[in-house]
Amino acid sequence: MLFRRKNINPDFEKRANALDEEPQFASDESVVTLSSETNTNAESEEKAVKQRAVDETRKQLEQDLEIKHYFHKKLLETLDLGLLSSLDEETAKKELHLAVQTLMNDDNHHPLSHEGRKRVLGQIEDEVFGLGPLEPLLKDSSVSDILVNGSKNVYVERRGKLERTPYTFLDDRHLRNIIDRIVSLVGRRIDEASPMVDARLQDGSRVNAIIPPLAIDGPSVSIRRFAVDRLTMDNLLELNSLSPQMSQFIKGAVKGEMNILISGGTGSGKTTTLNIFSGFIPEDQRIITIEDSAELQLQQPHVIRLETRPSNLEGKGEITQRELVKNSLRMRPDRIVVGEVRGSEAVDMLSAMNTGHDGSLATIHANTPRDALSRVENMFSMAGWNISTKNLRSQIASAIHLVVQMERQEDGKRRMVSIQEINGMEGEVITMSEIFRFERQGVDKQGNVIGEYKATGVVPECHSGLVKRGIDLPFELFNELKNNQG
Repeated sequence: MLFRRKNINPDFEKRANALDEEPQFASDESVVTLSSETNTNAESEEKAVKQRAVDETRKQLEQDLEIKHYFHKKLLETLDLGLLSSLDEETAKKELHLAVQTLMNDDNHHPLSHEGRKRVLGQIEDEVFGLGPLEPLLKDSSVSDILVNGSKNVYVERRGKLERTPYTFLDDRHLRNIIDRIVSLVGRRIDEASPMVDARLQDGSRVNAIIPPLAIDGPSVSIRRFAVDRLTMDNLLELNSLSPQMSQFIKGAVKGEMNILISGGTGSGKTTTLNIFSGFIPEDQRIITIEDSAELQLQQPHVIRLETRPSNLEGKGEITQRELVKNSLRMRPDRIVVGEVRGSEAVDMLSAMNTGHDGSLATIHANTPRDALSRVENMFSMAGWNISTKNLRSQIASAIHLVVQMERQEDGKRRMVSIQEINGMEGEVITMSEIFRFERQGVDKQGNVIGEYKATGVVPECHSGLVKRGIDLPFELFNELKNNQG
């Protein structure tokens, strides 16, 4: 037995008697769901109801937090955590449950109902084995982003909309402990000498943390959730993120080994789209993925996943994306997939595209397809290349075949707003032709964006090459009369 009993001196008597009179946890839906109302007064009333629900749940959580903190503190005094960490998780949880139940049975100042005990026990378990107050949010499949702005403000994104949650940390020190736990799992560190860090959770979720002195109002954490259920092109069609004609063209372009750059702003769905596009790569091809933080979920059998490495405590040992791209060219790839091009690796990526590694896929931060090409130009400058503008743009034009633009619009939906083909050069300008676009028409009373997906009537120059490869792309796909409601 890891637990040794001691005398317990409770110090939270004032709030204890009121605990069981409080309501149970409000469900996430009751805390954050707000039905869209056409009437302004109805909307205001709905917001007030939502805020009251958040306040009530926060009050319950604050009371539970004090009780949990009390028993957690006693637990540290009575439980050998060193031995606990040496056990397998199931046995360790049994020992923890036994220890907490014994503490609760011996305590006369914190009367808890059966549900209250289960609630506090679950919170202590999250604190010891998980990420404390973040655990309920990580278990909620409807949450796509978790944003922690200091110890008392935790927001989530659901269906493209930001919502404040009632969950809080005890203080900044409590939040720092959780951050340290996250980064230590992947062998990284965060302190005053290195106050920013990128990491990932065990489920693949991407984490960024920044602490004082850079974060003035306390530690900040951003978690981009890892999608457990891998989305497919059918899912995008169901969500009306693109039209069937666009889907068929993209599928043919990937199979036909065209180099595709996926452009978009933060949270526009670039990585999800990249993952879906990669699903069209034939299973008999060797794929190498290169990412800062591994997120892609390729299903093909022949996939090599590479991930960058930060410098160690001495400032040495860093492995950049550029080095990984260089190395990947020696690994006999059929396809190279880069999670995000953001620096000098663009040089080697374009070099690979121009030297026989067709069918490469990558994402880039940009607001328009034209901006995406400008960003690639800037990345050559970052790499220290001294090359004329015309020659540089000529390389870009010959390397990249298609630019796909993603956009997260104000109704929270992510849409493929443009597919453009790069045709070549006219003088010193890269020429592009738009094949498909989303024509926005307005916003309805519920705040939903109204629009249509339309073909522009332009048949892409790549069409004949794809047909020769046996990829069926009928001319009707590009008929401008065909459109779909957005």
